[in-house]
Amino acid sequence: MTKTILGTFLGALTLVAWTAAQQPPSPPPQQPSEIETRISGDGGLPPRLAVPDAVAITKDGESVAIAKTVAQVLRDDLEFEREFAFIPRDVMATVPAATGFSDVPFDRWRELNADGVIVATVEKQAGGVRVQVRLFNVRSRGVAFQKEYTSANARLIAHTISDEIHKSQRALDGVARSKITFSSDRDGERMVGTVEKREVKEIYIADYDGENQKRVTVGKTLNITPRWSPDSRSIAYTSYRRGEPQIFVSHIYEGTLDEVTRGPGSGQNWLPAWSPDGQRICFSSTRGGGPAQLYVANRDGSGLRRLTNDRWVNTTPTWSPSGNQIAFVSDRTGNPQIYVINADGAGGAQRISTSESYADKPSWSPPPFNEIAYTGRTGPGNDIKIIDMATRVVRQITFGEGTNESPSWAANGRHFAFMSTRSGKEQIFTVDRLGKGLKQITKTGNNQQPDWSR
Repeated sequence: MTKTILGTFLGALTLVAWTAAQQPPSPPPQQPSEIETRISGDGGLPPRLAVPDAVAITKDGESVAIAKTVAQVLRDDLEFEREFAFIPRDVMATVPAATGFSDVPFDRWRELNADGVIVATVEKQAGGVRVQVRLFNVRSRGVAFQKEYTSANARLIAHTISDEIHKSQRALDGVARSKITFSSDRDGERMVGTVEKREVKEIYIADYDGENQKRVTVGKTLNITPRWSPDSRSIAYTSYRRGEPQIFVSHIYEGTLDEVTRGPGSGQNWLPAWSPDGQRICFSSTRGGGPAQLYVANRDGSGLRRLTNDRWVNTTPTWSPSGNQIAFVSDRTGNPQIYVINADGAGGAQRISTSESYADKPSWSPPPFNEIAYTGRTGPGNDIKIIDMATRVVRQITFGEGTNESPSWAANGRHFAFMSTRSGKEQIFTVDRLGKGLKQITKTGNNQQPDWSR
């Protein structure tokens, strides 16, 4: 395992200078939310919603296209969390379209057993669009949700509406505004200064649904294992900027770069993992000589302390949500297995992957679940499994379609991203914690090591 990891961590990077203007805006509501009622389904079933195309107030072609985009993205976002049922699109087409909020055909929607209908209007303005949205209770015709947004980013408006409807109607923190970072060789570049051919890998980010994929690094080297900070403003990753693999933090909206590991005797350093409060980073390092050990440092590299001190390889850390424990991978019993240790280093390490011949790349879920997703060897390839930390019951999520690795949880713990070769090359997919709702996020080049923002 050690040779494979060390052999791939080569290269140098250059940070792409992002500006504050490139930070995705969070469009503020222009008027307070008005909650008259919450929508419920019959007999305890999920509420059944209609999401027709938004109404273009300005009738030009661009506004009409934006109106369709807002409704489509909103529906996709709402469907992702599976908190609602939906009127099929072809059935919705049989209902006369509203021209605004005053002529909604409630009787027709009721005939189709809709519990709620979302009506949105789109009006083009200088520098962006204004979107007004109301969620109506079809039975009472009351307004269950009402807000107004102004932004140049219509997709972000739809993502925001989805998250806020989930919060107001289902008390759920949605993930429509979250992002996924990953390492990719899609640019087809080759590293210079190496005898054998080594493909360049750069850090990318994308919206949770795979849209708006953007490159973060341009170093023409291996930039890998990216991890979002808890505030989703920075990415820690591994790169060879100083001749050996080191840990860097790119503050992507400020356009600045911090060097976490540096200086004489720093050794080789990989696989950063943020503490839940965003103040510390745990990583694997050879700085003490011998096999790689776990270290913890403040996010700027100060306050370094050694967490493990033994003769085995210890790597791939992940923090518990409380910050009191760290799960990691060690070869102390032969093949790599997953262990848990106290974050202060006190006490011994406890093995938790007791039924695996090979286990790697753990990811500790956020609340309300207490689970660790990991990569388990199931034959010639790997599959994703999840262990319940309270009961130690293991359930398998993928079943041999390609090889499947590197799970990373969404902020609400209801989904995770992972890498799979099921479509040929290595690509990023998302799926819910029960293995349902599989969706491919990337399609260009090989893409690895996803991490989902908070």
